[in-house]
Amino acid sequence: MFIDTAKIFVKSGNGGNGSVSFRTEKYIPLGGPDGGDGGDGGDVILVVDASMTTLLDFSYSRKFVAKNGVQGSGSKCYGKAGEKLYVKVPMGTIVRDSETDKIMCDLSHDGQTFVICRAGKGGKGNVKFCTPTRQAPTFAEPGMPGEERWIKLELKLLADVGLLGFPNVGKSTLLSVVSKATPKIANYHFTTLKPSLGVVNVKGIPSFVMADIPGIIEGAAEGVGLGIGFLRHIERTRMLIHVVDISGIEGRDPVDDFIKINEELKKYDVKLWDRPQIVAANKSDMLFDDEVFENFKKKLNAMGYDDSKIFKISAATSQGVEALMKEAARMLSTIPVVELVIKDEDKFIIEERRFTYTINVDAEGTFVVEGSFVDRLLNAVNVNEPDSLKYFHKVLRNKGVFDALVEKGIQDGDSVRLQNFEFEFLL
Repeated sequence: MFIDTAKIFVKSGNGGNGSVSFRTEKYIPLGGPDGGDGGDGGDVILVVDASMTTLLDFSYSRKFVAKNGVQGSGSKCYGKAGEKLYVKVPMGTIVRDSETDKIMCDLSHDGQTFVICRAGKGGKGNVKFCTPTRQAPTFAEPGMPGEERWIKLELKLLADVGLLGFPNVGKSTLLSVVSKATPKIANYHFTTLKPSLGVVNVKGIPSFVMADIPGIIEGAAEGVGLGIGFLRHIERTRMLIHVVDISGIEGRDPVDDFIKINEELKKYDVKLWDRPQIVAANKSDMLFDDEVFENFKKKLNAMGYDDSKIFKISAATSQGVEALMKEAARMLSTIPVVELVIKDEDKFIIEERRFTYTINVDAEGTFVVEGSFVDRLLNAVNVNEPDSLKYFHKVLRNKGVFDALVEKGIQDGDSVRLQNFEFEFLL
C-alpha cells in the first residue's frame, strides 16, 4: 500500500516542577533551602529514515508524546530530563502545520532532523529564590508546559527523472526494462495506482533514479482522474521523460495528448511546465507507416522541440531505449540538484513561547488580570505565605503589570483579581 499523506498529533514533554525543600541535617536545625530544579521535558524530533518509502506507519499510530521532565528534589538534586522522542519519516516529506496549512520544514536528506515540538523547561527550585532578605523561600517555580500541535505530512518522491504521460502509454513497461523495478503492467487504464521508483542501470552511463508517475489525464490539475495527488510527485524531479503512444491504437492523437499533459503541468505549477523534457514516442513496433513518427516529429519541431529531444522507442522490444536513457543521463549531468523553494508566505514560523496577560474591568469595577503569565505565576507562589506574597508583588511590578494597571486607570483602593486571588491595589 502506498500512503503519501498523513495527519498526526505531536506533543513535547512538560518541564518538571522545582522542589521546595530545606536541609534537615543533624545538629543543623535551621538548614537553608536546598530544593533542586525540575528536569526539562523531551523534544519531539522528526528524523529522515531512507529505508521508509511511505507514510503507512502513521495510519496506525497518530499520537506521539514525549516524556515529561522529573520534579526536582532536596539536596539540590535536579530532576531527570525527559527522553527525546524521535519520529521517523521518509525522505521527501513536507511537514505542514495543520491549522494554518503553512510549511514547517522540508525533509529531503537522509538523517536530516527537525525539532517539531520544543520541550518545556524545568522549573527552578526554592534554592534559586534565596536572597539576603529572603533566606527561606517556601515556593518554587513550576515546569513550563511542552508544545503540542497537529501536523500534516506530505510525501513527495525523490527521483531524478519522472515518467509523464496519459494512462496506458507504456511508462511502467519502460521503467521495468531499464531497472529492477516491478510495477504492475497490464493493457488497461490506471494500471499504476501508486508511484514506482527504479534505479536505471544502463551500461556506459551513471545510474539515476526514475519514477513512474500514475497516468495523468486532462483536468488532473482540478482533481479529475487520480487528480493532483500524483502531480505533486513530479515537483521533486529534475527532468521529465514525456511518454506518448505513437501507435494511436486507442484512437488518440499523440500530439494532442502531448499538448494536454503539458497544459495540466502549467495549470498545476508553471515551474513543472518549464522543466526539461525528453519526448519518448513509444509503441513504435506497432507502427505500419514510419510517416506517422515523422509527422509527429515535425509538429513537435514547430513547437520548439529539436530532434535531439525526440526519441522513437518501443519499451516492449527495447528498441531505442538505450539511446533515450543515455540522453537522459547526459542532460542530468548538466542540471543541478535544486532544493524545494518555499515561499515566505507559505512558511510557518515557530515562535518562542511567551507568557502574556490581558487586563479587563468587570461590571463591579474590579481589574481582572488573565492569561498564561498569571497562571504560571500563581502556580509558583503561595499567596498565604508572607515571603511568597512579597515575591508575587515583586514579579507583578518588575513585569510591568502594575504600570499597565495604572494606564488602565486604576486608583488606590481598587480591587485586582488574578484567578481566585483578589487584593487591594496600592501605589
